[in-house]
Amino acid sequence: MPCEIAHENVAEESDVTLRFLGIDPDTGTANSPTIWVDDQTGTIVLQGFTADDTMIAEALTAGHGPGHENIIPDHESVIHVPARMVPLLRKACDEAERSGLH
Repeated sequence: MPCEIAHENVAEESDVTLRFLGIDPDTGTANSPTIWVDDQTGTIVLQGFTADDTMIAEALTAGHGPGHENIIPDHESVIHVPARMVPLLRKACDEAERSGLH
C-alpha cells in the first residue's frame, strides 16, 4: 500500500534529520527500497519490502534471542531488503557509528 503522507509538506512541518544514503540500485519506478541515517540519533532507517506470512513465520521460528519473547510486537515490522543493497547497509552502519550516538 503506498504511503499517504503529503511528501511536499513533510520538510516544512518538521526539522528533517534523515539523510538519504541510497536506493536499491536495480530499482525501477515502482519499487524503491531506500536507506537513510538520522544525523541526530544515529538511527538507520530502512524502507524495504513488507515480509509475507511465510517470511514472518520463518523469523518467528528463527527466534529472538535469550530473554526476548518470540513475537513481533504490533509496533514493529519485518521487512526485507535485497542483498544487492549490502554496500548501502554497510555505508549506513558506518555513518551511524560515526555519529557517536550509539
